Amino acid sequence: MSNNNILQPLPPKREVETKAILKKLVSAHRYLAELKGISKTIPNESILLYTLPLLEAKDSSAVENIITTHDEIYKDNLFENFISNPASKEVQRYAQATREGFKQLKNKNFIIFNSFAALFVESFGSISN
Repeated sequence: MSNNNILQPLPPKREVETKAILKKLVSAHRYLAELKGISKTIPNESILLYTLPLLEAKDSSAVENIITTHDEIYKDNLFENFISNPASKEVQRYAQATREGFKQLKNKNFIIFNSFAALFVESFGSISN
């Protein structure tokens, strides 16, 4: 068994604020600021809040072998009471948790582990080992 998946205690023993990382941080900050400015020009932010989480949830679910199509996702999004595809239902729950997390982050400017746990339980029913 490999030790690659074992998390090391925090803080890390090696230096993480290297010159290369700090240089990347400056450009990342600039691009995030640019994105923030551009996002303010979108007349209806719900376009992003409902579309992007669905697409991200679809792709993330595919990694777990939960496969669905864009057509099924959007159809099931329109007719929530009649979701017939279990994979699409899973993607919808994932996207809902993402939107809920975004709302909490926007309201509080931070999110804590208990919020993640509550979102998970709300979306998927329970936390099991």
